[in-house]
Amino acid sequence: MVEILFVHGALVRDGAWWWQRVAERIYERTATVSRSIELPSCGEGAMPGAAGLVEDAQALHAALDDLDGAIVVGHSYGGTVIAEGADHPATRYLVYITSYLPDVGQSQAEIMSGEQDPVEVALSDDGTVRLTGYTPSSFGDRFFQDMADEESRAEAWNRLTAQSVAAFGTPTTRAAWRGRPSTYLVCTEDRSTSLALQRFHASRSTRSIDLAAGHHPFLSHPDLVAEEIIRVLGD
Repeated sequence: MVEILFVHGALVRDGAWWWQRVAERIYERTATVSRSIELPSCGEGAMPGAAGLVEDAQALHAALDDLDGAIVVGHSYGGTVIAEGADHPATRYLVYITSYLPDVGQSQAEIMSGEQDPVEVALSDDGTVRLTGYTPSSFGDRFFQDMADEESRAEAWNRLTAQSVAAFGTPTTRAAWRGRPSTYLVCTEDRSTSLALQRFHASRSTRSIDLAAGHHPFLSHPDLVAEEIIRVLGD
């Protein structure tokens, strides 16, 4: 029995909330079970604190240990976690949503270094970074411009969190996407990850689909995201 594992992006917590709309639609149509991986670098799970990419990848790998087969879905930074943590016999298929397929030796910071309009972050004395310079309104305009639901925008804002610097500075030692089938959902209206960067990483996947959506299509267009994952389940 195949299960879906969702890996959320950087600087947020409570992955189950972010993926809930898509997960419910998939379950209603296919009865496929899913769960969201808790990322220690975001203060989740059993290893918070100084945890970074290594611990995030270990959390994903541990979840795969419990399964015979899995589709792993990653958003944004979640793709880097997949590269490091999804090299596992249970991994059947990878799905990327405005995300990254880093090669061995690349860090998240390196991947983002060429972006012309990077997301503003501030470094704290405790070795974490967090978003800075945004109000709920400006945050929504950048990340959720295609979502009119003000309540969901507010809930997303309340789920921002600090994240360990080690999540961004640690180079990958694996590239789990090599030799595995994958689908990349290019979000053409994304105001966070540039279209050029998405296209580059999508070229490393085995299949690419364009969605006219912003950075979080699983919130703004859950039906479209669910449809693509259901298509993967049927392959």
